[in-house]
Amino acid sequence: MYASSECYFGLNLNPICSPADVAYTLIPTMCYFEFLPVQSGSSAAAGEPDHRDLVNLVDVKLGKEYELVVTTYSGLYRYRVGDVLRVAGFKNAAPMFNFLRRKNVALSVDADKTDEAELHAALAS
Repeated sequence: MYASSECYFGLNLNPICSPADVAYTLIPTMCYFEFLPVQSGSSAAAGEPDHRDLVNLVDVKLGKEYELVVTTYSGLYRYRVGDVLRVAGFKNAAPMFNFLRRKNVALSVDADKTDEAELHAALAS
């Protein structure tokens, strides 16, 4: 299950897959999903997004990275969750997403600052 304190977002429809292959299908009745395009590998902080750049759930493109933006029934309006997702495929026309990382998260050790994308790349090599 892909969830946060704000809302349940999606389910892994293939629970016996390897952890590296987990993809979540979002549940469209839990909240209204929008997506802010993210440049691949970008971790730079951004100001308020231009809402004209937001992409609806049905308009996401395979292989593209997006920051998740939700409007919930409890009153959050266009809330930037901070998760960066990649479109991994489609199940009956519903997009499936891989969780990539949290946006603007850094590991701080002494004077060194390492963002999550760099840490994942170092562990993979």
